[in-house]
Amino acid sequence: MRRTSPRRLLAATLLVASVLAPITTAPATAVPAVPAVPAPGAGPHHGDDCPHGLGPALSAKLDRTVEDVRKQAGIPGLVVGLWMPGKGCYVRATGIADKATGRPMFTDTYTRIGSVTKTFTVTALLELVDQGKVGLDDPIDTYVRGVPNGDKITLRHLAEMRSGLFPYTSDPDFIHDLLSEPERAFNPWEVLSYGYRHANTFEPGAKFEYCNSNLTLLGLVVEKVTGQTLADVIRTHVVRPAGLRHSFLPEGAEFPEPHAHGYSNQTLSGAVEDTTDWNPSWAWAAGGMISNLQDLRRWAPVLATGKLLSPETQAQRLKTLPTGFPGTTYGLGILETNGWIGHNGSLPGYETVTVYLPQEKATLVLILNTDSLVDGQEPSTLVARAITSVVTPDHVYAGKVVSP
Repeated sequence: MRRTSPRRLLAATLLVASVLAPITTAPATAVPAVPAVPAPGAGPHHGDDCPHGLGPALSAKLDRTVEDVRKQAGIPGLVVGLWMPGKGCYVRATGIADKATGRPMFTDTYTRIGSVTKTFTVTALLELVDQGKVGLDDPIDTYVRGVPNGDKITLRHLAEMRSGLFPYTSDPDFIHDLLSEPERAFNPWEVLSYGYRHANTFEPGAKFEYCNSNLTLLGLVVEKVTGQTLADVIRTHVVRPAGLRHSFLPEGAEFPEPHAHGYSNQTLSGAVEDTTDWNPSWAWAAGGMISNLQDLRRWAPVLATGKLLSPETQAQRLKTLPTGFPGTTYGLGILETNGWIGHNGSLPGYETVTVYLPQEKATLVLILNTDSLVDGQEPSTLVARAITSVVTPDHVYAGKVVSP
């Protein structure tokens, strides 16, 4: 039996990838957009994903690049959205959305966004900071009792991944329990308990370590302070003000149509399985949300420019610190990778990248229906690196904040 690496179960795994050598293949085929089915309460979606292309030569080069990396990485289906004001845009779907039927991948798929969820949870927290209801340097013990070293770990430590808490996703019992019954529901207190079995790994603030326990605790803080569910807070105070209509934190395994099937080798046997109906409740505030291409396109600049926050709080958010990985620093629930600001996400079967480059006012969104590693590297990082090597060679996406 193949043993699954504990690190692979992080709600987002961000890895440095070398640019893949170009291979001569047929260009990716643009798949007509399928009208999105709105989330409950939302109106129908109208509009063109890409009214003005980047030009024939650059678009053709990107077609070749995207198809090369997709085939080399073994990605079943891939959606790429790139918007560069003044230059144009590039939106493509390539590959397949369903291995069983051969249905082509499509641009309007709903997807599980993994740790891009962290950007929503921390935005909700920072709004409370702006309202004077919480302080970033408050100890977590003020809001949630029973956290190991909770009198010293602050909300800031949690948001910037410097708490020293043991990541629950690295606990062997958690991995076994999740993979043995992937459709079961977990609650936040359950997943935290897996991490609490272990000693903290370092003193608060001493160094960077990616840890989903941190965001689970911040989700509980938001609920404690507001008296509302995290899903309600995100919907009312983050999603709606940002102008998003297809993004939400589900209660369990619900997944609106249309969506691509997801495929992962994060299984007990190590074989690739269809993980579409796996329950992401274990990821919750750290990685449980659902969104689509157009919402992620809107979210990237809102997040990077601080539209929902005061300038002072946004400045604190973007005060990124070294992660130990070249090219990438981390702030308050946000990363900066060679100029690109945002986050990426990974859950069994799905990966996303949602980033914004202020120098170009450019937005890049990727949606993949696999998370299977390629020579120890995340497929989404391979794609992002290949694309940015073509369109922003001075700002090539690195993205690594955890080891494989």
